[in-house]
Amino acid sequence: MGPQSTPDLSTQASSPSLSTVAIVGLGTMGTGIAEVLTRAGREVIGIDTDETAARRAVSALETATARAVQRERLTERERQDALARFRTFTDLQAAADADLVIEVVPEDYELKRQVFAELDAVVRPDTILATGTNALSVTRLAADSQRPERVLGVHFFNPAPAMKLVEVVSSVLTAPTAVTAVTELAHDLGKDPIAVGDRPGFVADGLLFGYLNQAAAMYESRYATREDIDAAMKLGCGLPMGPLALLDLIGVDTARTVLEAMYAESQDRLHAPAPILGQLAEAGLTGRKAGRGFYTYEAPGSATVVPDAESPAAADELAGGRTVSGVGVAGSGTMASGIAEVFAKAGYKVVLAARSLEKAEKAKARIAKSLGRSVDKGRMTAEARDAALAAVTPAGSLDAFADVDLAVEAVAEDLAVKQELFRTLDKVCKPGAVLATTTSSLPVVACARATSRPQDVIGMHFFNPAPAMKLVEVVRTVLTADDVHATVRAVCAKVRKHPVDCGDRAGFIVNALLFPYLNNAIKMVEEHYATLDDIDAAMKLGGGYPMGPFELLDVVGLDVSLAIEKVLHAEFRDPGLAPAPLLEHLVAAGCLGRKTGRGFREYARR
Repeated sequence: MGPQSTPDLSTQASSPSLSTVAIVGLGTMGTGIAEVLTRAGREVIGIDTDETAARRAVSALETATARAVQRERLTERERQDALARFRTFTDLQAAADADLVIEVVPEDYELKRQVFAELDAVVRPDTILATGTNALSVTRLAADSQRPERVLGVHFFNPAPAMKLVEVVSSVLTAPTAVTAVTELAHDLGKDPIAVGDRPGFVADGLLFGYLNQAAAMYESRYATREDIDAAMKLGCGLPMGPLALLDLIGVDTARTVLEAMYAESQDRLHAPAPILGQLAEAGLTGRKAGRGFYTYEAPGSATVVPDAESPAAADELAGGRTVSGVGVAGSGTMASGIAEVFAKAGYKVVLAARSLEKAEKAKARIAKSLGRSVDKGRMTAEARDAALAAVTPAGSLDAFADVDLAVEAVAEDLAVKQELFRTLDKVCKPGAVLATTTSSLPVVACARATSRPQDVIGMHFFNPAPAMKLVEVVRTVLTADDVHATVRAVCAKVRKHPVDCGDRAGFIVNALLFPYLNNAIKMVEEHYATLDDIDAAMKLGGGYPMGPFELLDVVGLDVSLAIEKVLHAEFRDPGLAPAPLLEHLVAAGCLGRKTGRGFREYARR
């Protein structure tokens, strides 16, 4: 469902459909939904058995609308009208005249069932009852109600005033008229509703929580630090938050509840809550709201992270490293030329070697074009461009690497090809030179063992386009020397990249977390649960992702994606990581994404 134009929420008709809405539960989400509704001209009945929560909700609405007046998004008269439309009560009897009731009480089935049972005895026969759950069965709540055809799910995203996505969830018992009425309401609120069926997590959280769970398991296994996992996903994928920081924001206990519900239905081990989620939840370390979760916070409810026992110590990246002044880059493709450009701009002397001098010169010409674009955009001076370009020497043979201090290969993602290249580097490069591979999926140690100096070999996984992407995954094997690791981290700092440390296993950090998420999105389409467009919209609008999963798959290339998923499945042997058959079928048909004009979508030929 495409984005809708945002209406002027302060000038809605005085008696719109579903004009009176009751909100049961005035926590953060309930209060946010109340703000959206009151500003859109609805009469809102806020109900919470805790009078303090009701007072907080009124205060929050006053503060939010005052801020809107300051920003000239509301007039003072419109603000006063909105505040007048919000009344709070402590008894469900207050919902008697509501056209729609939305419950957003805690994720506990018995509590929600009790709320629905009491509402059955209070509201009109035509009133729609909506649950805000993202983990519990809407169908079960409907079946236990006296009016199952009037029960559905309405899943807003936090913070409700800002987030555009609303998932409208129908069960097999829900009347189409109820779905239509709530969908129209969501449009009137300036939201982008998508219609989904009843299964735990629905679309956005169904994909998001599997990814969060894998990140928690990765941290629990001590494969990478919490800081490196979060930095990798923010810098490598453009996400607004890292997964562990996001778990703390959502609430570790809430995440565990959602995953338990997902696993109960799917029996997919990727949804089985990582043990650390249970351990933290049972210890009361539920995230920001408790002041401690994966991270430690200044105070309960604070967003400010403070140092704790796990915080990385400030260290001198240069300590114990080797001196690097000359860099060799092997390859002639986009990645090789991008990496050579990065080193040249940082002041290194770069030898760019390809299988022929002609190919190397073409790669240097690509660098010249890229640097020229930077000058045109005002990102660098013409003098800096000329200096960087002069630092790159094209070569038609790896023999030109004789004097480099660091050799970085960026050739085809084929183990036999890389091993042969490393055997050559072993013969050509001087003693003490660091030898690095940019592989994204192959074992670094297999490249190291092709040499007589495996202690000098390390992974430096740059991301495409290398000049723009800030992340480098630094991959140590069990044989990599400490000073080689220190050298590469120091080099990353000099070329203004953010290094994250990880071990030599399939996918490293980013791909190991990204591709199971992409695979699960494909499975949703295979199961006819949601459309490509709805899934992409859900992840962009509900998760803050820069691209939807199918947009990203088509950009990356379906053949590349399939290869990475096969490597992950082969290494971890988890049935949930098996590539979705639809992906295999598209690759077999030659539909590889944008590069072939067709993948999950069709593209205009250039």
